[in-house]
Amino acid sequence: MSRSFQVDLRGVVDLLSQHLYSSPRVYVRELLQNAVDAVTARRAADPSAPAGIAIDVHSADGGTLRITDTGIGLSEAQVHELLATIGRSSKRDELGYGRHEFLGQFGIGLLSTFLVADEARVVTRSAGGGPAVTWTGRADGTYAIGPGERDAAGTTVTLTARPGAEQWFVPETVTDLAALYGSMLPFEITVNGKAISGTGTPWRADDRSAGHRAADLVGYAQEVLGFTPFDVVELDVPEAGLTGVAYVLPFPANPAEHAGHRVYLKRMLLAENAPGLLPDWAFFARCVVDTGELRPTASREALYDDEQLAVTREALGDRLRGWLVGLAGTSPERLNRFLAVHHLGVKALALHDDEMLRLVDEWWPLETNVGRMTLAEFRARYGVLRYCATAEEFGQLAGVAAAQDVPVINGGYTYDSELVERVRALEPDLLVERLDPSDIATVFAELDSATALATRPFVAAAQRCVDRLGCEVVLREFEPASLPVLYLVDRAAAFAGELRATKDKVDDLWAGVLSAFEKPEQDRPQLVLNYRNPLVQRVSRLRDADLTALAVESLYGQALLLGHHPIRPADSALLNRSFLGLLDHALPASEQR
Repeated sequence: MSRSFQVDLRGVVDLLSQHLYSSPRVYVRELLQNAVDAVTARRAADPSAPAGIAIDVHSADGGTLRITDTGIGLSEAQVHELLATIGRSSKRDELGYGRHEFLGQFGIGLLSTFLVADEARVVTRSAGGGPAVTWTGRADGTYAIGPGERDAAGTTVTLTARPGAEQWFVPETVTDLAALYGSMLPFEITVNGKAISGTGTPWRADDRSAGHRAADLVGYAQEVLGFTPFDVVELDVPEAGLTGVAYVLPFPANPAEHAGHRVYLKRMLLAENAPGLLPDWAFFARCVVDTGELRPTASREALYDDEQLAVTREALGDRLRGWLVGLAGTSPERLNRFLAVHHLGVKALALHDDEMLRLVDEWWPLETNVGRMTLAEFRARYGVLRYCATAEEFGQLAGVAAAQDVPVINGGYTYDSELVERVRALEPDLLVERLDPSDIATVFAELDSATALATRPFVAAAQRCVDRLGCEVVLREFEPASLPVLYLVDRAAAFAGELRATKDKVDDLWAGVLSAFEKPEQDRPQLVLNYRNPLVQRVSRLRDADLTALAVESLYGQALLLGHHPIRPADSALLNRSFLGLLDHALPASEQR
């Protein structure tokens, strides 16, 4: 036996208020939507029909709101079919899809009135003829139908505030909400006799001068969005019936935050912060658009994320990309100002877009050890794109590399290393190298044979001092001579160091597993002593073994500090011991009494 579902309307209303709609304020929007659709339906059959919507609201006795439209109205049969059946809507076609000309399509809009009222009274008269009908629906799921009093076609909905919802019936609040949702609608809308509908979208084409129109667009951003835009990019996606503008932010935006956009559906506000309209890389823009084809969610507070939205998103991204490329050709100075604020977004796009990569390559200056310059300038001067992958590596090596005439780029900022590697997409034969700290040692001058032979005992003694610290002593000559020592850790050595540190912290089982990944002993950091430095020369000639050990340990600690390397407990103990030991040698015994 087939049976029909029973619906607990109180449960449905609770579901709407707690999970579908973000706030009870949407009841004003849903009432406006139904009125607009009714007027639209009547004017489709009779273009000369009146088009007006009037809202009257009073705070007396808790609050009463009445909204009247000159729309198509309903017959008694339609009242039974549409108002008394949840989910039934006249705004769908025979296949169940929302009809193009209407805002609503889910058949649940009238239920939003029960978020603020216990009863909704609808008086309606069909434009097709017949008497007026009154439908009274209650939050407990019951309704009554009777005769109504209305001379002209159209519908009037009356609500009385439920206890606790009086704030939603304050005239000023209702006026603000009606203006928020309906200010761009093409029909005359009044609240207590005051017109709240405007003349249309600020980007509409009319007889305004170009300057006046541009001023209106900027004024809209200042008034509604709260900022003066860096630039205004006009948007038009015919496939989505979308028109509007993208406002380029005048301040940096967080790329991790997915910005919302102001979206109108057939000129009624759908959402003030709709996500997903632009590609993630375009976080530097905020859009205000009106669309006739993109689908809303059931709550009408966001766009349905389907293939059509994906195509629209791509088209809007192409429009912003074209604006950027055009800016490079027509106004380089403005492009530089834009990049100074929003380079992260452009660099993110350049990771997978060759046209944006060319723009970054030519216009965005990167930090190098020979001054700030673009990638195009750098490779034109030096040929090879050599870079440090982290800001720490660059800080350690920039000065030393410059002294050896080795130009290097700081790739430690967001996306910079990836972009340097990506430049090969523009020039496949280009040589791109990541500068490893150990690579610097290969350009240092070897000591002449006589000096190398004379200093061999010192190097051996120094090596014994630092063996327990896991590094290798190297004696070289390099500029600047004022720098006595360098601590160089290549990637393999860094990995080996982290592996050893982890083994010391885990149990025997995991220590055995990690042992399989250990590298040969030559993968160790290098302590490079600069023989051009007078202090290092004097240390290398010491004959006191204890004093030599203290001096080498002090140089080791100085190298860690200069290179901003992490200080382990063993390193900290060594620094204290060598400092105190040198003080002890520096002070004569007679002065220690």
